[in-house]
Amino acid sequence: MTEPVSPAPDDVQQHLREVQELLARHRLVENLVHRQDMPRHDLVESLVHKQHVASLQERLDSLHPADIAFILEALPLDDRRFVWDLVKAERDGEILIEVSDAIRESLIEAMDPAELRAAAQSLDADELADLVPDLPAQVVEDVFQSLDLTEREQLRAAMSYPQDSVGALMNFDLVSVREDVSLEAVLRYLRRFDALPDHTDALYVVDREAHLKGLLSLEALLINDPDHSVGEVMTRDGVISFEPQDDAGEAAQAFERYDLISAPVVDGQGRVVGRLTVDDVVDFIREESQAELLARAGLREGEDIFASVWDSVRNRWSWLAVNLVTAFVASRVIGLFEGSIEKLVALATLMPIVAGIGGNSGNQTITMIVRASATGQVTPDAFMRLLKKELGVASINGLIWGGLLGLLAWLLYRNASLGLVMTAAMTLNLLLAATAGVAIPMLRIRLGADPALGGSVMITALTDSGGFFIFLGLATLLLL
Repeated sequence: MTEPVSPAPDDVQQHLREVQELLARHRLVENLVHRQDMPRHDLVESLVHKQHVASLQERLDSLHPADIAFILEALPLDDRRFVWDLVKAERDGEILIEVSDAIRESLIEAMDPAELRAAAQSLDADELADLVPDLPAQVVEDVFQSLDLTEREQLRAAMSYPQDSVGALMNFDLVSVREDVSLEAVLRYLRRFDALPDHTDALYVVDREAHLKGLLSLEALLINDPDHSVGEVMTRDGVISFEPQDDAGEAAQAFERYDLISAPVVDGQGRVVGRLTVDDVVDFIREESQAELLARAGLREGEDIFASVWDSVRNRWSWLAVNLVTAFVASRVIGLFEGSIEKLVALATLMPIVAGIGGNSGNQTITMIVRASATGQVTPDAFMRLLKKELGVASINGLIWGGLLGLLAWLLYRNASLGLVMTAAMTLNLLLAATAGVAIPMLRIRLGADPALGGSVMITALTDSGGFFIFLGLATLLLL
């Protein structure tokens, strides 16, 4: 008999399915037992409950904190709280850091102050800085008082930097050495550690005042003669470092460009104050991508998919109100041409095509510019170059696809003039979409705002109203 194959450690979907199956089995069996009329019913029910809870808890204990965070995010609120109560207390802090902000809020609400203090005290200063904004003030004060002087200063530093800065992402766990010591001495020093900090690919070479002098890679440490000094084998030139005030997005681009694993963070005097690692950068990139995706649809970051109806309404109402206004404007544009539509019914069937193609084209333009902005390839002074290019693309697409639609309109309705109007309207609306698709994100970039926020909503509103007006206006002038 072959042994069952266990899921791979990173098969998070399989882990989720297993937990969901255990939860479903738990609910089913408990409901059946609860309905049975038997002697010592309460004892039997208690034993069954403990058995299923033990199975679920054993499964959770074997999972990585990030996998548990994923599972919690994928469960409805009641199941989420049930699973959260089964997680061992010493793992609470790690998991709270991994979950999204909205889920973290719901988990914290289910914890008492003592549990929150214990979870927070298990974290490093840089991790604690991420959690502090979500904690009750009294819990934060208690945790702060429990830290030693160095940890307090690190926490203050981490919390003092803007959210999208390198300082907000950096950690303080690093290994530094002097350039005048031998590699043998460095190896003896490292053997005193229980473990090296995560993602340590190099040691930071500093002077007595902690000024950065270079990097000693682990490769150089291991392959060179132990009698050599650090200064003889370390890397002095081309060391990539950041300052705490640097933009985190630009740092992420540098990590991608130079394939970095870690990089030192230095203050204005060149002293090492922390370290930026690839795992924090990847988390930042993922969060930014998710925020951009939501912003394009006019949604705020952090909505829980299983949140209450009221919470979801509050997150979505603002841009729905904008949509309502723009839809009303579009309807009024159509209302201006009611007489034309009554005389030529074909207009009613063709005008959604003009508006829909324009909206799609505009969204393509916005997506391209937002993406280029995120990677640092677009600056505000590129507006005219981008506009000329997109107008050229829109003109060619308008003539080709507008011409095809015009030909189809002519064949369907036996009206050559209607076909010409269709071609002209399609071309003009694509030009409008191109202009808006460039102008909306570039204007927001110039103003220092998020170029993705509501872009899809605004471009759709413009191309709908504009497309209806152009098409019906041309038809009224040339056909009636």
